[in-house]
Amino acid sequence: MKKAKEINVLCDAKVSVVIVNGSNKMFEFCSPDTTLASQLQSYQDISRTKLWDAKHEELSKEIERIDNENKSMQIRLRHLNGEDVTSLHLPELASLEATLDTGLRRVRNWKASLLKHLQDQDLEDENKRLRYLLQQQEMGMAVAAMDSNVREYQQQQMPFAFRVQPNQPNLHERM
Repeated sequence: MKKAKEINVLCDAKVSVVIVNGSNKMFEFCSPDTTLASQLQSYQDISRTKLWDAKHEELSKEIERIDNENKSMQIRLRHLNGEDVTSLHLPELASLEATLDTGLRRVRNWKASLLKHLQDQDLEDENKRLRYLLQQQEMGMAVAAMDSNVREYQQQQMPFAFRVQPNQPNLHERM
């Protein structure tokens, strides 16, 4: 590893070293301005030997296809956001406008349904609150009616009225 680093510095060469010991522990070094994959690709191109089998080629093509699709979607997203529309021609702009109109209509419909749901929820909450208040008032009226019934009952049970008269005259009247 030390020698690979020295060759890289002294000769300004792209150096990659991969070492695998007996216990399958791997050590590697790559020059700071390169990667192991690019070094292996250079080796394959220069030596004309195949390092990758057909399965790896298929995976590489699939990765490239997905990468291209991703780039295409990013461009489409920028167009939908109103960016880079100067590069579009009239038919593409018309298609983009139709797509945006459709999307706007869907968003407005979804917003309207959410607002309706929220209003319905608010009405239900208000209804519950008013029912609670009505129940509280009815309970208060029932308690008041019970209190008046108790007072009437108590008055009916007391036939005598008592009057308190002092045994001694008031002391402050003497003065």
